[in-house]
Amino acid sequence: METENSRAVNADLPIGVFDSGVGGLTVVKEIINQMPNERIVYFGDTARVPYGSKSRDTVVRYSRQIVRFLLEQNVKAIAVACNTASAYAIPEIEAECPVPVIGVIRPGAKTAVEGTRNGRIGVIGTRATITSGSYKEYIREIMPGAEVFGQACPLFVPLVEEGLWEDPVTDEIARRYMASLIDRDIDTLIMGCTHYPLIRKTIGRAAGDKVLLVNPAYETARELRKLLESRSLISGHRYELGSTVPQYRFYVSDMADQFQKFANSIIKYGILAAEKIDIYNYSARPLSEGD
Repeated sequence: METENSRAVNADLPIGVFDSGVGGLTVVKEIINQMPNERIVYFGDTARVPYGSKSRDTVVRYSRQIVRFLLEQNVKAIAVACNTASAYAIPEIEAECPVPVIGVIRPGAKTAVEGTRNGRIGVIGTRATITSGSYKEYIREIMPGAEVFGQACPLFVPLVEEGLWEDPVTDEIARRYMASLIDRDIDTLIMGCTHYPLIRKTIGRAAGDKVLLVNPAYETARELRKLLESRSLISGHRYELGSTVPQYRFYVSDMADQFQKFANSIIKYGILAAEKIDIYNYSARPLSEGD
């Protein structure tokens, strides 16, 4: 949204994306697929992952620090590629940020409503995302009669971060998490954490082939494209191999080498480096207060 501290942006500036860790790379992958000419600056808060077990105030504080860093990189828009941060921090970030902001919850909720046949929608996510009730709120804005059932899945993020995407342990945990939702006769399931698409096959097996899986990463990239198009901010620049200006830049708060390996396994674009920065150097005060 526009604010009184909005600043001039142009189409050739990069998109900023952030997440609590590596899960937001699923959003980056979709942005690359849908908008191949865009530059991207990504920040993964690998020192403080997961966000799902932290308080609202803490998540808002972390998000403000990261947004300040991204604004220093002169981004034209920010995608909050974290469901917990989208649930807790989007209102503050939208109100304070001088560039357009998009989260992952609204796009996922919209697609779930479009896809459900019986109006019974399941949501899986971190404890914070489920407790916030954000998906239920947005779904019922669009479809007041919808029945929404949440299931916190706190073990999924560490399993994904450990690379256990296809593992008997992950299969068993998924079956246990899905059991109560299957009993509710859901026909649509929102994967309410950007880590979860990395274990989509596992979740799909546990949910059953009659349940439609909604990937908010894909839907967020699609909505981001619409947002940029509406503001004439789609880049027309084409990047060539060997360009002196990197199209994709990745930053983390810890474990840069591990992140780089993980990112390459997801995006497969040959990420040259992931740079560690001290995110505590960036103020956690409201963005409108300046530095």
